[in-house]
Amino acid sequence: MDQYQFDIYAIVGTSAERSVWDLPANVRDLHILPLWGTEAARPKRLSRRERARFAVVHERFLHTLTAHDADLDEYIDCLRELYEFSKVADLSLAFRSEDSIRRMLAAWQFAGRESRDGFGDGRAHALRPTIADAVNATALIEHLIRPLAIAPRPVALTHSAANGLGALMALTAKWEHGTPFILTEHGVYLRERYLAYRKSSYSRPVKSIVLRFFKLLTDAAYRIADLITPGNAYNQRWALRGGAQADLIKTVYNGVEPEEFPEAGPEPDVPTISFMGRIDPIKDVETLIRAFGYVRDQIPEAKLRIFGGAPKGGEAYFERCKALSTQLGLDGSLVFEGRVEHARDAYAAGHVVALTSISEGFPYTVVEAMISGRTTVSTDVGGVCEAVGETGLLVPPREPRQFADACVTLLRDHERRRAMAVDARQRALDMFTLENFLEVYRNIYDSVGGAGSDLQLPVTPRVPADDLDHDSSPLEDIDLTSTTIGIDELDEMAGLAS
Repeated sequence: MDQYQFDIYAIVGTSAERSVWDLPANVRDLHILPLWGTEAARPKRLSRRERARFAVVHERFLHTLTAHDADLDEYIDCLRELYEFSKVADLSLAFRSEDSIRRMLAAWQFAGRESRDGFGDGRAHALRPTIADAVNATALIEHLIRPLAIAPRPVALTHSAANGLGALMALTAKWEHGTPFILTEHGVYLRERYLAYRKSSYSRPVKSIVLRFFKLLTDAAYRIADLITPGNAYNQRWALRGGAQADLIKTVYNGVEPEEFPEAGPEPDVPTISFMGRIDPIKDVETLIRAFGYVRDQIPEAKLRIFGGAPKGGEAYFERCKALSTQLGLDGSLVFEGRVEHARDAYAAGHVVALTSISEGFPYTVVEAMISGRTTVSTDVGGVCEAVGETGLLVPPREPRQFADACVTLLRDHERRRAMAVDARQRALDMFTLENFLEVYRNIYDSVGGAGSDLQLPVTPRVPADDLDHDSSPLEDIDLTSTTIGIDELDEMAGLAS
């Protein structure tokens, strides 16, 4: 889209991350915004007037994170006041004070008396927040709101490629300059925060308050965005559940460049399943390995080739997967191929391409496999069913036997597999090309960020906000319409691994 200029703001973990892409000429600047890492030099203390000003907004802000009757408008107003404060004083320094920790404890104590969370009653005595909890919660929130203190530039529009922290900068641009805000979601940001914090070592009170922060932040983005462009209808349903206006949602499917994924050609000589993706718990490679064990029981000569590496910090999961392969006696028939230069080679390596994710937005790997002319077996999560349609097989997540049965069905039925592969390629070429995707976004940018005509986009099926039955989302029983997340809901979250 070289007719537009971009400033890119990358919110990263620390300042150690480096860009791995050759940036195109129309990127004016790349700003790296670390949430952690080396601290900048700060003044030793705030003035008395600054401390008093911060105390007022901080107390209101904590009320929105702890009170049962928390109000989204109040939360948004507090974020704006924190942004205004950051223009005249050091916001991080204000959070890093003993007074802030005391206010956190006081907010919890008040909530324990007033809310359903039960922090103050006898049953939940063991869950009563401690000073350590207050220190941890205060520090986490301080790090998470750092993008709020970045002065926004005057631009034609802001496009956040995910909900959550990226939306903070879109909010400040709207407040400061009236900049239109486009919000895109490729995965369900809030759902993935639940999945991530389930495994964290923080106490339940700390998890609760951080997840409330994320819940309110995602709802605030839905409320304030001028246009929401989810990558699939599944995300569309979550946006509606989060309070987005239906007439501001336009689903835009990801696109793939067909020339990069020509037809894969002849199939391997040995029945082979291939996987392309990072080796990560969200991809649930362990279920794939277990499923392959069942495949081998029925097709002893079958092979599984896993293309991709572990992301930084995910080495322990990679070792677990390798140990599981050895434990099941699959070494030799299951090969960890590592990263591959061209993804198309990974798709061509199998008769069937597998995806066992427990969470997806709109899956590039599935679309790329389809456009390569390979049939897929995938878990029915997120927007996978929208991509595949009738051209691949879908099974519930975390069901290795069912996944194995689907793979065996296609490996044995050559005629059906090849017919589905032809249909899959045609479906991808008709619906999911890069040029179609770019043309839609050119229309969006001209309409939202300029003086273009009324926005006209392809119509996507309108689905009721509460219709999530096709996906076995582990959060479907949690009340996401509430601004609070209570102990019972955290119990649900703690059981997601089972």
